[in-house]
Amino acid sequence: MTTTQLATSHLTALVDGVRTAIGKHADWHATAGLVADELRRHLPSPDEIMTAEERLGSAEGYRSRTLYVEPDGSFSIIALVWRPGQVTRIHDHVTWCVFGVIQGVEHEDLYDSDLRLIGRSDNHVGEVSGFAPPGDIHRVHNTSDSTAISIHIYGTDVTRIGSSVRRYYD
Repeated sequence: MTTTQLATSHLTALVDGVRTAIGKHADWHATAGLVADELRRHLPSPDEIMTAEERLGSAEGYRSRTLYVEPDGSFSIIALVWRPGQVTRIHDHVTWCVFGVIQGVEHEDLYDSDLRLIGRSDNHVGEVSGFAPPGDIHRVHNTSDSTAISIHIYGTDVTRIGSSVRRYYD
């Protein structure tokens, strides 16, 4: 079974739930909350959506794996694999975003528009969070000594636009 077949067979309920949430035509912040509720209900395990090799990640940097893209481009589901110490740059997003941790721990730093640190959290297995612009400036870091994996759902087709990031901050 290919990774795409593996992921698709385990994501059907999640995909249906995200479609329903988006179909409510709420604003981005409310949509992020509705999609987060669906991800909490249907959070897959790592072995349900990725091969053992994909779950290893890469020493060169965190890796993403596209699991599903809605045909109309309204959302995409991506798995991210983070080895210990791997970190994103500070960034914001082009649309709403929801993520859930399915292995390990992901540390998140939150910033205001002046790039002042306004919050920190360690997100553990089963924890789900969602946000939307404005107010979505953050950095994600695997601060643990084991590999972390998370599921991210974005309100766009990130394979078409290349990234969920709107801009990076120094």
